[in-house]
Amino acid sequence: MKKITVFLLTGLMSASMLSGCSSSSEEATTAATTAAAAEAEDSGDTAEGETTASAGEGTNLIMTWWGNQVRNERTQNALNLYMEQNPGVTIDGQFSEWADYWNKLATNAAGNALPDIIQMDYMYVDQYVKSGLLLDLTPYIEDGTLDTSEISENTMLSGTVDGGVYAICAGINSPALFYNKTLTDQLGLEIKDNMTMDEFFEVCRQVYEQTGVKTSLPYGSVNSYSSFFVRSFDFSMFEDGGIGGTAEGYIPFFEQYTRGLEEGWLIDAGVYAEISVGSVEQSPMVYGTSTATQSWCTFANSNQFTAIQNAAPEGMEVAITTWPAYDPVKSDYLKSGQFFSIGATTANPEESVKVLDFLINSEEANDILLGERGVPAPMDVAEYLTPKLSELDQEVVRFINEVVTPNCSPIDPPEPDGSNEVYELMNLLVEQVCYGQLSAEEAAEQFYAEATEIMASKQQ
Repeated sequence: MKKITVFLLTGLMSASMLSGCSSSSEEATTAATTAAAAEAEDSGDTAEGETTASAGEGTNLIMTWWGNQVRNERTQNALNLYMEQNPGVTIDGQFSEWADYWNKLATNAAGNALPDIIQMDYMYVDQYVKSGLLLDLTPYIEDGTLDTSEISENTMLSGTVDGGVYAICAGINSPALFYNKTLTDQLGLEIKDNMTMDEFFEVCRQVYEQTGVKTSLPYGSVNSYSSFFVRSFDFSMFEDGGIGGTAEGYIPFFEQYTRGLEEGWLIDAGVYAEISVGSVEQSPMVYGTSTATQSWCTFANSNQFTAIQNAAPEGMEVAITTWPAYDPVKSDYLKSGQFFSIGATTANPEESVKVLDFLINSEEANDILLGERGVPAPMDVAEYLTPKLSELDQEVVRFINEVVTPNCSPIDPPEPDGSNEVYELMNLLVEQVCYGQLSAEEAAEQFYAEATEIMASKQQ
């Protein structure tokens, strides 16, 4: 019998998850409402957020979301505008911090009283759908209540489960390589979008040979990068509840580290022991104080562009491009930072969908929201909003729409139970490779064998 993983808050609360749109959200284990359901049934309490009882006339809806105070204010102001334009509709906006949000939502689900409109995260969509907790939006798309005509097919697929559309992207980001443009311009090096790995390696060599500045490959947090990397070879890290590919298929991933060490351009592993891995401010590109500790680039996500530029030393211009890959189109993807979904128990599905359509497609609503959740999914809204954004945010919109969107493939399905343990294993093996304790071939063989065991244990 397939094991059901209880929602473990302590394993989820990383700083990047609090933003709701970083690669760290891919590391978490699958959420489940089992524990909350049992608690609610034992107590007999009415779940907070119940929507089946409406007091007075008109339509009463509840919308919930997590995030920061800026998101809270902007979302509530957008809902206020909807209520002004639709007399008789009342929307109770309920904001929570990340951890509290998922606790409350689990309790709502246990009480058969989910909010009408739910901010949803990519790592939970599959589980909530298979638990029957989200409304299939397909009929409302087909009858025109929800307009998705300006949203790319790949983005729509990220909210699709078993042919039904259960989540609409509230903001898009993608993997992004940030680089020291000031340095590369001085060296006369062109940094191409959609670089192949061979082109990337050549830049790494040239920067190192001419300046001594090294390269920082993902280290200590290789999760999304490793899954991105193997997509070039026509398999996914996780397939059919197990590990995808073969042991040989993972050799190229580890070989990039051994190549960098042999050629001298890879930052020494000891450098990472002195910094907070994953911190934008301590990225070797902006934090390193010598050529041995500096990198000309950093692997991140597009929504971190402003943060990395703000952290850069005075006089350093940071630019954005795609992560390198053996097959850039196969590897790259658009990631929905957050979704909007409709609770399956809503008493007012059509009105709830209309609110969702307003938040996604209305120019007036997006004048208020200002892309705080990421680049708006509809292309026309993104184009409309771009001139109103800062120059850095405008560059991210251009990057998403003009560079990534035409040159990517659908994102992998949400990761199964056990993925976090697999990534911990991958991080450990990368460390051992970088310290010269394992060859690429040995690391690949050990990874595949042990990762297969991990995933098999989750199927019992």
